[in-house]
Amino acid sequence: MSTMNRYQLPVTDPDFRVGAAFDTHFRWEYDDGRRELLDLYEKGKKKQWNASDRIDWSLELDPENPGQMPEEIIPIFGTRAWERMTPSERVEARFHYQSWQLSQFLHGEQGALLCAAKIVQQVPAMDAKFYAATQVVDEARHVEAYSRLLHDKFGMLYPIGTPLCSLLEDVLGDSRWDMTYLGMQVLVEGLALAAFAGLRDMAGNPLVASVNAYVMQDEARHVAFGRLSLRDYYPHLTQAERDEREEFAAEACYLMRDRFLSTEVWRRLGLPLDEIMPHLEHSAGMRLFRTRLFTRIVPMMKDIGLWGPRIRRAYGEMGILGFADSDVAAMTAEDEDIADRFDREIRARMQDIRQTAGSDG
Repeated sequence: MSTMNRYQLPVTDPDFRVGAAFDTHFRWEYDDGRRELLDLYEKGKKKQWNASDRIDWSLELDPENPGQMPEEIIPIFGTRAWERMTPSERVEARFHYQSWQLSQFLHGEQGALLCAAKIVQQVPAMDAKFYAATQVVDEARHVEAYSRLLHDKFGMLYPIGTPLCSLLEDVLGDSRWDMTYLGMQVLVEGLALAAFAGLRDMAGNPLVASVNAYVMQDEARHVAFGRLSLRDYYPHLTQAERDEREEFAAEACYLMRDRFLSTEVWRRLGLPLDEIMPHLEHSAGMRLFRTRLFTRIVPMMKDIGLWGPRIRRAYGEMGILGFADSDVAAMTAEDEDIADRFDREIRARMQDIRQTAGSDG
């Protein structure tokens, strides 16, 4: 069945176009490069994996709670609308919300795929072109994995949300290569890591959890790529140029903070938005979730040198300034360790299956 027939809200045109005009850089010096970026390129080549083989697609989902997620993570949990729901209506809400969330991951990964391809063309340094090429393959694999999860296991998708679509338009349409890095490698990827971590760590279903764990292992390298590239570049900009980028980053963070209200789901289910929205905006759970989304972005912004009064004021208003000294490298190392743990668990499960089959024979 076509993807267009699985969307839960109308999509009028299967092709979405973003106009852009930018220079494509050729580089005739092939024998230079920054050691850190070249090392990251080597790591990117070694860490390639096949979504068809590494993920155990034979695992099934619980039809009543596909990811086996706690009810408390559903944004409308605890509202009067939730309390009025019958058990079957709550099942439907869980299924739609989880499908919506994974759909946004899918669309975001396609955006990352296009941005990585754009970086290959735009960035003037050959070492950055090398690494960005490995990221193109990574992002294609992520699109494949989320698409297969949604098509084969969930059987439904949601269109891209307005905040994410708006940010991708801005990033893809900007002619400056560093804005592609800032918008995608730092902001979108940084937010995605925090959101992926929520599903990886809370999903009781090993298929849903492992897809997010493996994607996160790649994304951690992508964020490092953005940090290394921009940390070298931004000190050479004027104060006015850095101010412009800080303003863009602050507005993008406000925009992405509102991405997770999932109003499309509640509208699709016919729930009273006038009753639900005040809860979504002000609940303690949503405030905590929103702040955790920025655990990686805030220290990265400080690290790349976009740490003027504009960005600090915005992060202070959002209540996330305290993340400035978080250890991104430690979080990245943990992401890699968790993905390796999933590999070990899959190997152990397959060994048990082979031993059981052998004893039966």
